[in-house]
Amino acid sequence: MLTDHERASLVFEELLQKSEKINTVILKKVAGIPFVYLQPGEGTTKKDVEETLKWCASKAMKGKRLTLAMSYVRKNQALYVYRVRFLVPQRKMFCCGNLCDDCIRFTEP
Repeated sequence: MLTDHERASLVFEELLQKSEKINTVILKKVAGIPFVYLQPGEGTTKKDVEETLKWCASKAMKGKRLTLAMSYVRKNQALYVYRVRFLVPQRKMFCCGNLCDDCIRFTEP
């Protein structure tokens, strides 16, 4: 069974592969950090590439408690390189004493 994070990553990759604005998609992990290498289609600008990345990510994250962390790294020959990560929400690890609704005391171990 896949987690929301893994499922979102797979959907994101699938949507990028199907995109008409992007010719080639290569996903690599370097030192545990995910990078996306994209070769844009003819006449596609960097702004179009970024909009496509954000659109694919938003579709992949729909219905899940994930956020997107995306940053442009460089242009390597004909490829744009981006660092794209889906972040899971941080959970509280201790009780702060403020009677929060999501207090760690109310969760099952």
